[in-house]
Amino acid sequence: MAFHYKIHIATFTNPSFFSFSIFLSSSCSTSLQMGPIGALFFSISLFISLANGETKTQTYIFRVRNNLKPSAFSDVEHWYSSTIKSLKSSSVTSKENSINTQFAKDRDFLHIYKTVFHGFSAVLTTRQAQELSRRPEVLGVFPDRVRQIQTTRSPHFLGLRSNNPTGLLTESDFGSNVIIGIMDTGIWPEHRSFHDNDIGPIPTHWKGECTEGEKFSSNLCNKKLIGARYFVDGYEASKRFGGNQSTDIKSARDTEGHGTHTASTAAGRLVGNASLLGFASGAAAGIAPKARVAVYKICWKLGCLESDILAAFDKAAEDGVDIISLSVGGSPMPYYMDPIAIGSFGATERGILISASAGNDGPEEGSVTNIAPWITSVGASTIDRKFQADLVLEDGRVITGASLYRGDSLPEKTFLPIVYFGNRSAVRRDKSMPYSFPGQGKTFMEGACMPNTLNPKLVHGKIVVCDRGGISRAGKGSVVKKLGAAGVIVANIFPTGEGIVADAHLLPGLSLTESAANTVKDYIRTSQNPRATMVFHETQIGVKPAPVIASFSSRGPNAVSPYIVKPDLVAPGVNILAAWPKELSPTELTEDLRRTEFNILSGTSMSCPHVSGLMALLKGVHPDWSPAMIRSSLMTTSYMQDQDGKPLLDEEAYSESTMWSMGAGHVDPERAVDPGLVYDLTVDDYVSFLCGSGYSSKKLMLITRKPVKCSEKTREQWNLNYPVLAFVFNVSGTSKLDAVVSRTVTHVGNGASSYTVSVSNPKHAILTVDPPRMDFKEKGEKQSYAVRIVAERVSVQKGNRVSEFGRLTWTDGKHRVTTPIGLIWENP
Repeated sequence: MAFHYKIHIATFTNPSFFSFSIFLSSSCSTSLQMGPIGALFFSISLFISLANGETKTQTYIFRVRNNLKPSAFSDVEHWYSSTIKSLKSSSVTSKENSINTQFAKDRDFLHIYKTVFHGFSAVLTTRQAQELSRRPEVLGVFPDRVRQIQTTRSPHFLGLRSNNPTGLLTESDFGSNVIIGIMDTGIWPEHRSFHDNDIGPIPTHWKGECTEGEKFSSNLCNKKLIGARYFVDGYEASKRFGGNQSTDIKSARDTEGHGTHTASTAAGRLVGNASLLGFASGAAAGIAPKARVAVYKICWKLGCLESDILAAFDKAAEDGVDIISLSVGGSPMPYYMDPIAIGSFGATERGILISASAGNDGPEEGSVTNIAPWITSVGASTIDRKFQADLVLEDGRVITGASLYRGDSLPEKTFLPIVYFGNRSAVRRDKSMPYSFPGQGKTFMEGACMPNTLNPKLVHGKIVVCDRGGISRAGKGSVVKKLGAAGVIVANIFPTGEGIVADAHLLPGLSLTESAANTVKDYIRTSQNPRATMVFHETQIGVKPAPVIASFSSRGPNAVSPYIVKPDLVAPGVNILAAWPKELSPTELTEDLRRTEFNILSGTSMSCPHVSGLMALLKGVHPDWSPAMIRSSLMTTSYMQDQDGKPLLDEEAYSESTMWSMGAGHVDPERAVDPGLVYDLTVDDYVSFLCGSGYSSKKLMLITRKPVKCSEKTREQWNLNYPVLAFVFNVSGTSKLDAVVSRTVTHVGNGASSYTVSVSNPKHAILTVDPPRMDFKEKGEKQSYAVRIVAERVSVQKGNRVSEFGRLTWTDGKHRVTTPIGLIWENP
C-alpha cells in the first residue's frame, strides 16, 4: 500500500544507544526478514542454531557491558576491535577464516553505539555470534531485522490559526527553537517546503552536521534543514543495496518520497499553490512551520534495518534533537528485544520526545506497535476532506468511492462492461497470505489483478474490479491498463471494512468500501450484462462525520503490557497532502511519467509527524516540561466526540470507536497548551514499571545500560503514572474482582485552583475516586489520588476477553483533565 512501508533495521548510531555493528562476511547471503512470531522466540543469550549453517552470515547487534572494559584499553572501540580480532583468529572453519580475512580488509564494525545503547553491530557467522554471546561482557545478541515504514487542510482542521495572537502557533513562534529529527527515507532538500527565508539562527544546542553523499552536498542544508545523515551499513550488509530495481543512492536524498512527505507534514514552511494534480489545492504548511529539521535516512528501497535505526538514534541524541519522529514499526515484542524501544529509552533519558506510528495493521485487535510506555504511539484518523468518485451502475444505482484520478473521463452517458474474476466468498486466512479463497489460490490471484493472471481478451475495453492485496492499489490499475482495460475498481475485502483512501490512478479508477464492493460484485454475478461508468468529482471539504478512526490504524490492547494503553492518541492520517520529490511519480510506478511537487498519502506514517509537529509547538511554549508532561497535555485534552458532539466513529463498520482504536482520543492542540494538570514520569518511574513487569536484572540492563536492583524500585504495572488507566481482571479464579490504582498529577496552571472529579463508570464496574477534590495552592504542586475499582464477575469464554470503557474527569471550571479507563475481563 502506498501509505505503509515495511522496514527492517540492521544498524544503530544513536547517541542514546551505545553499540556497534560488524560485517565479517559476505560470502553467504542470509535473509534478515523474520515473521512477527519468530522474533519472539529468540532468547536474549542467543537464539541461534548451528543447524542454520556455520558459514552463513548476517548482521547481529551486540549489547555490551562497558563497565567490564579492561583498563588496558583506552576506549571501548579498541576493546571491541580486539574482541573481534581474537574471534577472527580463533579456531573456526577454514571457510570462516577466509571470509573473515576478506572482511578484515574493509573494517571491523558496521556501527558502534555509545549514547542510547552500548555495544556494536557486525556481520558474523552463526557460530561466531554464538561464541561472542558466551562472553561475560555480552548481555545480549539481536539478529538484525527489517522493519516497516508505517498539508493544505490538516493544520486548519486541528484548529491551528497563524492569525491568532494568543494561539499555540504564535506563542511557540511556530516551533522556531525546536529541532525535530526525522527518521525515514531521507529528504528532497531543494523542495520549497524547506526554505529558510525569514527564519532565525540555528538553535545553539544543535551539534550535528550535514553529511555529503551522492547527489547531496553540504550546502543543501540551511537554517531550516539544519542537518542530514544517512545510515546504510546494515542495509548493505543484508545484500539489499543496488539490486536490479533499486533506486537507492548513498546519501540523505530521498528517492522513495516517504521521508520528504513526513518531514514537511511535521515542519514544512508555508507554500502557496500546493496541490496534487489540482486536488486539495491551497496553501500548504506543516504543523510547526519554523521548527528545524534534521534528517536521518534509515530506510531504503527494500526496507530499514534495526542496526541502522539504532545508529540513527545514537547520532540524533548526540546531535541535540528535541523530538524524534519515527514512522517505522514492526510486530510488538518485549521491550528488551526491541531495538526501537531500547534506543527510545536512551533518548528519553536525554529529555528527547519520541513520536512513532502505531502501525497500519488495523482493524485487528492487539496489532498496535511502538508500544513502550516512553514512546508516544500515534493512530490515524480522517479529516473533513474527501475526494469523491462515483461508480454508476446501468440499473441506476450510484456507488460512492474515492479517487485522485486526473485524466480523460469515460465516454459521457456510455456504460461499459464491468467484470470481476475473483470468488465472491473471500475469507481471511492468515497474515502471511492476507486474503485467500478456500481451495482457489488462482482465483485470489485473478481477483486481486496480480500481474500475469488475467486474460487480455476478457479485460480489454472493460471496467475491472480488483480486490485489495498483493500489490499496490495503483499497481492494480497499471496491470489492467496494460491489458487494455477502460477502468479499474479497487475493492476492499474482509477485514478492511469501510475505510478507503484515494489514489492517483493511471486510468479511470476508484476505491470502494467492503460493503459497496460486495454490492457491485453481487450486481456482476446476478446481471446478464453488467455495465457501469464512473464520474469523478473535485475536492470536497466540510465533510461529516469527521474525524473518524481510520480502519487501517492498528489497535490495542497492548500485546506486551496490557496495563499501558496504546495507541496513545490519534491524529490526521488519511489523504494528507505534503511535499514530494520532483523526480518521483505520485504512484511510484516506473510507467507513471507524471511529476508533482506534492502528493497525497495515508497511514499512521502521516499521523505520526502531525503529533511530532505538535510536540515541537508545545515544547516551544513550555521548554521546561518533560517529555511525559508534553505527552500528557496532548492526551488529557484530546476529544472523543466529532464536530457535531457525537462519539467518534470507527471506519471499520462506522460503529462507535473505543479506547483500543483511539487511545485517549483525537488531539486538540489549542487545549493542550494549557492543560491545567499533567501526569509526569521520570526514567526511574519507567524502570520501576519494568521491575513490576517481572524483568530480570539482565533484561533490565539491556534497556537501561546500568545495573538495577528491582527490590528497591518495584511498582505494579498498573500504577505507572500514565494519563490513561487500564486494568485486567482474571475471571478464571474465585477471588473478588477489585483493585486500587493510584495516580499523581502536577498543577501547571497559574495560581491556586481547586479540581473536582466526575466519573463515567464502565459497564459491570463501579469506580470510586479518593479524594474527590484536590486543592492546589501554587504552580508545580503535586497531589495524588486513588481509584478503587469494584467489578462484577463477567462470563468470558475460555481463551477470550471482554472490554468495557469509562472515564474520569477533573475540572476546575476552566480546564477539563480527562483520563479514559479501560477494563479487561479475561479467561486465559
